[in-house]
Amino acid sequence: MPNLFDYLTYKTASFSKEPLNPVDVAVFSQACMIDGAGTVPAPPRMPGALSRAMALVAPNTGGARFSDLVRACGEAGERADRMFTGLVPRSIRDLLFALTAAPRFRDVRLRDAASTFSEKDQTQFGAVTFTTAGGMSFVAFRGTDASFTGWRENFDMAYRDVPAQELARDYLENVVPRLPGRVHVGGHSKGGNLALYAALTCSERVRSRIERVWCIDGPGFRSGRFSEEDYARLEGRVSRIVPQDSVIGMLLDCPIEPSTVWSNAYGVDQHSVFSWEVDGSDFRYLDRPNDSALIVHDVMAEWLEGMDAERTEQAVAALFAAAEKSGAKDAAALLCGGQDKLRAVAQAARKIDPASRDVLNEVLGNLVGIAARRVGKDMAEALFGWIG
Repeated sequence: MPNLFDYLTYKTASFSKEPLNPVDVAVFSQACMIDGAGTVPAPPRMPGALSRAMALVAPNTGGARFSDLVRACGEAGERADRMFTGLVPRSIRDLLFALTAAPRFRDVRLRDAASTFSEKDQTQFGAVTFTTAGGMSFVAFRGTDASFTGWRENFDMAYRDVPAQELARDYLENVVPRLPGRVHVGGHSKGGNLALYAALTCSERVRSRIERVWCIDGPGFRSGRFSEEDYARLEGRVSRIVPQDSVIGMLLDCPIEPSTVWSNAYGVDQHSVFSWEVDGSDFRYLDRPNDSALIVHDVMAEWLEGMDAERTEQAVAALFAAAEKSGAKDAAALLCGGQDKLRAVAQAARKIDPASRDVLNEVLGNLVGIAARRVGKDMAEALFGWIG
């Protein structure tokens, strides 16, 4: 079956002739992982009414094209690799060159690039807006990079709102009034969470301009963070998409039922949209996620419900203290390094301070216990045996 790269070669119709589809959304969700700082203009400081008037007159002028990013990559020399973020930077690099040649995407404009990274505040945020000659606008929020800072912020979502979520809402409030027509908002992984958070918490003036929110294998929110009334304001305008064995997209709570796509990868590697199978102008779908994905959701939900915010914060701090002592250079080395790397974290946990070690042993022991009760000891050992 074709994949995302194949789609870029055979899909030649412009956005004026064929509207945005889920595969396009996946493309944009990955294209925003290209750091175009210095090439893609930042949000302007001119009055909103003036900049929106300019957008209405010429919706696809200004900004940068993907070819401009290729040129910037060539000029960057040894620094070029820093332009490509996330867990699959080589695929993101390949995507950039494919987009430059793709008839459907090569004239798309990139604008309003924003990026914030702070180890002190545990913040990693990025966003960019894509516009087309047909007047379509897509506000894309960046997923998590490979840093411990970015992944620590992800885990912090389990017990509080995080800075990236608030930055996403502020970004949406800033850019939407300056865009023509109805606006799509989306992202992959953490980017999908940020898109939905921003749409749920923005002003009604901005929310009314949103055509659809796209959450591509992104986690939900802590239990009780949003009510039925909150989601009702976006009724019929939210699409969630996950692979058949989703892990990230099944974490935390979201009442929107996901569509399930077929991935040709295994385990956590299914999180990469580059592994998802494409059928024409859409993905190849299944009826629902596999039982393993549903089990992950249920086990994690019960585990988190057994801890208050203070205990969860302590557990997250202890886990990342161990991760940093494991010798891994970043989170990607752990997540993509298999169980050997995860066992290194477990071993490093013995070297952190006793109070943190006790917290980590207790909460991870509870996690294994819940998994054993729900799916049996053998399955729990397969999923979490590295902890021991």
